[in-house]
Amino acid sequence: MTQIIVGENEGIESALRRFKKKIQKAGLIADVRRCQHHETTAEKRKRKAENARRRSRFHRPL
Repeated sequence: MTQIIVGENEGIESALRRFKKKIQKAGLIADVRRCQHHETTAEKRKRKAENARRRSRFHRPL
């Protein structure tokens, strides 16, 4: 559970900015986007293959 304590003289904008940054660091935004809709096994396989292709592009042996 992510939470922040708003200071007495702190504006709502800065508190919201801190909250958004903390949520992003925790990885909750990516998790919500990933779980937003049902993913079929074919889509999951395609996504994993694409990620592997991206990883292998940058980690080629010399």
